[in-house]
Formats: sequence, C-alpha cells, structure tokens
Amino acid sequence: MFLTISTTGTPERPATDLGFLLHKHPGKAQEFTTSHGTAHVFYPEATAERCTAALLLEVDPVALVRRSQGKGRGGAPDAALAQYVNDRPYAASSLFAVALGKVFRSALAGTCAARPELPGRPRPLRVELPALPARGGADLVRRLFGPLGWDSVRTEPVALDERFPEWGDSRYVRLVLEGELKLDDALRQLYVLLPVLDDAKHYWIAPDEVDKLLRAGDGWLAAHPEHALITARYLARHKRLTQDAMERLELARLAEADGSEAGELDDAAEEQPDDTQRSVPLAVRRREAILAALRSAGAARVLDLGCGQGQLVQALLKDPSFTEIVGVDVSVRALATAARRLRLERMGERQSSRVTLLQGSLAYTDKRLADYDAAVLSEVVEHLDLPRLPALEYAVFGAARPRTVLVTTPNVEYNVRWESLPAGHVRHRDHRFEWNREEFRAWAGEVAARYGYTVVYAPVGEDDPEVGPPTQMAVFTAAATDFPSATETPSATETPSATETPSATETTDTPKEGEAA
Repeated sequence: MFLTISTTGTPERPATDLGFLLHKHPGKAQEFTTSHGTAHVFYPEATAERCTAALLLEVDPVALVRRSQGKGRGGAPDAALAQYVNDRPYAASSLFAVALGKVFRSALAGTCAARPELPGRPRPLRVELPALPARGGADLVRRLFGPLGWDSVRTEPVALDERFPEWGDSRYVRLVLEGELKLDDALRQLYVLLPVLDDAKHYWIAPDEVDKLLRAGDGWLAAHPEHALITARYLARHKRLTQDAMERLELARLAEADGSEAGELDDAAEEQPDDTQRSVPLAVRRREAILAALRSAGAARVLDLGCGQGQLVQALLKDPSFTEIVGVDVSVRALATAARRLRLERMGERQSSRVTLLQGSLAYTDKRLADYDAAVLSEVVEHLDLPRLPALEYAVFGAARPRTVLVTTPNVEYNVRWESLPAGHVRHRDHRFEWNREEFRAWAGEVAARYGYTVVYAPVGEDDPEVGPPTQMAVFTAAATDFPSATETPSATETPSATETPSATETTDTPKEGEAA
C-alpha cells in the first residue's frame, strides 16, 4: 500500500514545512510497527519549492490471518486460499487507514507544537494513491471526494491485466487529489473514506467506531451528500451503530445550521452588564448563582447538561468541593473547544480525574448520567421545541434522577430592558421560546409534581420591580417520599413515543454563559 502527499512552497513559506505538519523529518527514512505490518515514511523530494512525503505499508498476509484466527475482513470466513492470496498487501484499505492514524496521529489532530501556526493554514496539496479499491466504481470515488473542497479529483481505472485488455478494468483505481486544503482535513478524509471505498474492514466493529467516525468526520461528514452511505459502510453496515451515528450526525448538522456552534453565536444582550452592576455581565452572575446553589445543596458530583464551551465546568473545577464534574453536549466541536479551554491535555492527573466531557443528546436517556448529586440545565430548555420538552424532562428527572436539578432560562419580560435587543426579538436566534415568570413557574411546578421533586425559585441579576430578573432559576430537590424510578416508563403524556423522538435541533447544542442568552 502506497500514498504520497506533495505540496509546493516559497522561500517565505517553504514546502518542507510539510515535515513539521507530519512530525516526520524530511532528512530521515523512518519505520513504524503497526498491528498488521511495518509502515515506512520517507521523502522522495524535499526542497523549499516542492516536498513529497510517502507512506508505504508492508502487510504480512500470513500474520494477518494468524492474528484474525482465520477470519476474513468484516469477520466473515474466507476460503482457505483467499485468506493468504488477496489484495490486502497492495490496495489501500482499512489496514492503511489504521496505519495512517497511528503514524500521522498528531497531523490528523491538527497539532504542531514546534510551529503552532501551520496546521490552521490551507496549503496546496497533491495526494496520490496508485491502487485504491472502489466498490461502486470511479463515479463513487468522485462523489465521495468531490464535495470536500478538492479542485481536482482524478481517477484512472486499473486494468485487470494490461496484456489482456479485453478482460476490462478491475475494481481498483489510481486516485489523484489536488486542491488547497488544511493537511489535517485531507488526512481525516482519507482515514474515513479508504475503508468506505473498500467496503470492508479487517477488524471487528465495536461501539467506539462511532466515536472514531464522528471525530474524523467533524466539520465535513454531517453535511456530505453521501453521509448515509459513508456511515453505513464505515460501520460495516452494523444496524444499531449506524443508527446511533446517523442520529448524532443529524444533531451536529442541525446544531451547525442553527449557528449555535462554538464561535458562531450572535448574542445580543447577555454579554452586557445589567443596570445595577455594570461591571459584571449577566453570564458571570448566573454562574455565581449556580455555584452558590450547588454548594447550598451539598453537591459534590455534578452534571453540566449542555455544557457548550465549558465555562461552567471551568468554574466548578476551581472549587475542590466539587469532586466529579461531567460536561455533556451534543456538539463535538463545542466539546473540543471546552477541552482546549480547560487545557485537559496539560492538566495534572489529580485535576483531570475530576472532569469528564461526554457527547450526548439530552432528549435521550443515558445510563452514564445516573446517580449524580446535581445536574445543571443552564440556558438549555429554551432551545427545544415545546412538544419535545417532555423527552428532556424524562431523560433528566425521570431517568438520570439527580438529587438536585438547577434550571435557568431567560425571563422574556425583562427583554424590554435590553437596549441592544430589538422589540419582539428573543435573545438568541435559536431560542424556540422564552417564558415569562408565570409560564416558567407553571412548567417547573408540573415537572416537580410529576417526577417527585420540590421546587423553589430564585432571581438571577437585577430583580426589576416591574419586569422581574433577566434570568429566572428553579432549584428542584428530590422529595424524601417515594417517586418514580428511572426504570419506569412514563405514560404517553409524559414522554414522546419512539416515533416522536426529538430531532437534532430540538436538543441541547446549547450556547453557554458568556456566549449567548
């Protein structure tokens, strides 16, 4: 299996910067042991004007058979001869994708400690694969790579045997990609699409394959016109895993369409201080109110549901009384931003053991969220369509059942006090509704009664005598008496049926404090 990546440059930006991006020195030939062979990285050319890096993977088919205990790709038994005589040593497949992920791990992640400015720059790239399996033909290759920003996607069929042209073409093509892309984007595309085009994997498919797919496909897969085919083939058509991945992709796609991803928020009001304390933004005061309520409840293990970019998680980490903090968000991108904010990679072992970031939708029950002291839904509920709200209610109050639940949401009555907010507008374009004080209390009271909680209310920010506070908070506490267990299924009036499961935009890709109201 063979791959070359070439780029061009200038004296100011030499092509040999490719060595920094790949973390492989152009002056060396390097060798790496993989689970199924040996990978070699070398540079056929390396000048300021042009640089080419090559990855060669040598696969031992005999060792491959022994490791898989006689099973073929995808776990299906092969005929005895086919186990040893096949295309795996020659054609780029899932074996090559695994080697790519191991040898170029830092490049795939888009990190470069020596030259941190390099990964974010698009650069002219030429990627060539001389033997690429293409189950679906050259047309499918173009359909997969064409929407991903390449200027040119060239495929040349490989003949079955050049001596016998009447035999026609094989299912293999020579692929050449040319365009100006970031290197990590190009590598992540290859990592996903090589096994997709081969339509087979050499290893068993486990649930963590969904996470691998979503990480590698972040930023491009959800919007790809062939995302369903890519997902099904990458996961070897495993029905349950494919469904899970498709649901999570839909959540990410609609969250991105709403513009509520990290860095794309258009908050018009809450970043501004209120009239009473001009120096303290409402987002900060809201976090302070949440922290005070959590301390008052004696919570040590806390869920931040809809954690966004991690501002509240960061504030919780500063208080040692919170021994376990879990941030949950539907957006992979938001979680990546939160990880950078928290500097998880540099965090000490004791501190990092206190925090976990999870991707998940709050419209679905999740066993990982059970048995915590407290859960926070800060500026979350208003991002759901009202008919879908019961799904979140059951997932949090009925299934996860923390002892304390804090819910904050805008008070629509206070909007008249925001000078920067046009009349009749909600505070963020993704808000499906904004409640007044009476509506919020009616909702909270019904939820508390249904799931066995008591509830009290607290203002956040200036409590205006006419219109109330800018943010309203409800503090739910589990009643001492018996209440429905997490295993009980609510009636049809309490949670939607399977056919009414909330869609992606109606869940919790929620802007957090300091980003949007």
